[in-house]
Amino acid sequence: MRLDSSVSAIVTGAASGLGAAVARVLRAEGVRVAIFDLNPQAGAALAAEIGAHFQPVDVTSDESVAEGLAQTRARHGQERVLVNCAGIAPAARTAGRDRSTGEAKPFPMPLFEKTIAVNLIGTFRMIAQSAAGMLSLPALDNGERGVIVNTASIAAMDGQIGQAAYAASKGGIVGMTLPIARDLAAEGIRINTILPGIFNTPLMQAAPEPVRAALAASVPFPPRLGEPPEFAGLVCEILRNSYLNGETIRLDGAIRMAPR
Repeated sequence: MRLDSSVSAIVTGAASGLGAAVARVLRAEGVRVAIFDLNPQAGAALAAEIGAHFQPVDVTSDESVAEGLAQTRARHGQERVLVNCAGIAPAARTAGRDRSTGEAKPFPMPLFEKTIAVNLIGTFRMIAQSAAGMLSLPALDNGERGVIVNTASIAAMDGQIGQAAYAASKGGIVGMTLPIARDLAAEGIRINTILPGIFNTPLMQAAPEPVRAALAASVPFPPRLGEPPEFAGLVCEILRNSYLNGETIRLDGAIRMAPR
């Protein structure tokens, strides 16, 4: 797919971090971009800065997603590109002891369910509703109607201690990528998933410098944190390369995460 002003794109979780980097690079290519996020201040500020449209959307709600898509399509037309970056990353052990009392406690199930609801079901909800809209688009010269890019995590493959919920949610995204590609192939819609490693996002920037340095040194090569524009660059390559479909791609400097 050629990236220019003829293309409309939606990026979820785009108010900060990897999603913001994707929104920036797509706008730099001339693409009409809509930012879907629950942070109205950051989302509106980024939209104003780069000339995008901000839409408050909760990916755990059918109604919110449908309304967000309707509002965005009224402004930008039907999207040909969807990039799913919305997600949360809570940490808790499957079972553990209270540090003050020593009492044994199981993983808090509401937290597990929320993680699955946002990361996995929210991603699928966006895919299903966006793809249904893409069916209305005329096919491009190569037969393509649209492209979807998901964000999983290397935790889907090597989840660490405390990441059972997060790894399960991201592993689900990996597991559904190929079946969705097969579902949508006859309609000319591609889907791929990126598994980012340790990236220099606002969350990581809040960590103490010794922690950041140790994490960077643990990456085989290059021995540093990934930068969000590198993630965005891979998104653009996936969008442009029409033979890339149904694939999951690690972007991690060859790191394989230890248990902790």
